[in-house]
Amino acid sequence: MKIAILASRVILGLLFFVFGLNGILHFMNGPLPPGDGGIWIGLMTTHKYTSFVALLEIIGGLLLLVGRYVPLGLTILAPILVNVLCFHLFFSVPGIAAGIVCTILELFLIFAYRLSFRGLFDAAPEVS
Repeated sequence: MKIAILASRVILGLLFFVFGLNGILHFMNGPLPPGDGGIWIGLMTTHKYTSFVALLEIIGGLLLLVGRYVPLGLTILAPILVNVLCFHLFFSVPGIAAGIVCTILELFLIFAYRLSFRGLFDAAPEVS
């Protein structure tokens, strides 16, 4: 189980770190998706929204790669994955496979680190 957790953490961290760097440095250029998906990406790029998301991807990916504060890294990356899945569901279905794989890795890691997330599910949380 430890090897599966380590492999999942490194793969997911590496994916987000590399694609986050690409979001800032633009070393892997590709065509925009056709139609509304391309317009959406163009708008987000023009207004620097994608640069902010790329920075969050780099931070979350680094936390997973280093192995420190992994639950924080998973928490940072979770909403990004939701947006990746929503984008591909609504705009560009053929590219959804990578988003599904990353979501499965994320869910597996959340399960593996479930003790760190147990306070989120308290019905009556403690107040200091």
